[in-house]
Amino acid sequence: MTDDAPELRASDADRERVAEVLRDALAEGRLDMTEFEERLDATYRARTYGELAPITRDLPDGTAVVAPKVSMTKEPAATGDWAGRITGGEPSSTWAVAVMSGFQRKGRWTVPRRFNSFAFWGGGDIDLREADFADGEVVINCVAIMGGMNVVVPPGVEVIVRGIGIMGGFDHREEGVPGDPGAPRVIVTGFAFWGGVGVERKLTRAEKLRIKEERRQEKLERRQSRGRDPLERDSDPKELDPSRPPFHDLHGDRRERERRRDS
Repeated sequence: MTDDAPELRASDADRERVAEVLRDALAEGRLDMTEFEERLDATYRARTYGELAPITRDLPDGTAVVAPKVSMTKEPAATGDWAGRITGGEPSSTWAVAVMSGFQRKGRWTVPRRFNSFAFWGGGDIDLREADFADGEVVINCVAIMGGMNVVVPPGVEVIVRGIGIMGGFDHREEGVPGDPGAPRVIVTGFAFWGGVGVERKLTRAEKLRIKEERRQEKLERRQSRGRDPLERDSDPKELDPSRPPFHDLHGDRRERERRRDS
């Protein structure tokens, strides 16, 4: 952790990295359970880098969360291709547990080479649509006991499902779809007992909006290419024909004929 920008807001991924350091310290005997619980609670309540820094300062890897350098110049937007998303960097989180509760991993996070998850009377969502990947092939290991999990992958990613289910099962519907060149491969494995692990392929909300806008533009261009103004198509043909008298003149002629007949 750095003190260069303590006022910057910390992200969920930053808090998860600090929590990983605390869990390792607990397993190694550097923290007792009371200290671990106090620091973990402070971690998830922290809102800035300055609040996260003291939590792991006296532990190995205590600098696992570093405030990013903020550039004062506008940088070009990322291209969003697969090469830019397989980063080979440190994962944001390597495991998740839900016991009579739930967990989520979604948004911008770095998927490790192997992500382990466990749910007992609970559930979890593992959303990879906006994630970066530590490697070109990642394993999502799911153990669901009387619970369920859902793995969401973006289009273009190859999915392989190898899980085993007893009175439960794994969703194989997304298998067999070829991946894009350079895209990561996601292997979903694990065990489900009286539970299930779903796998589905979805677009991000931003991508859905982009496709909707493209379709709207295509529709507008097709209408314009027909060479007719939409207002003209909806107009009354009688009003567009200069050889026909206006409607009110025809109405006046009829009343004049009725007046003469009555007289």
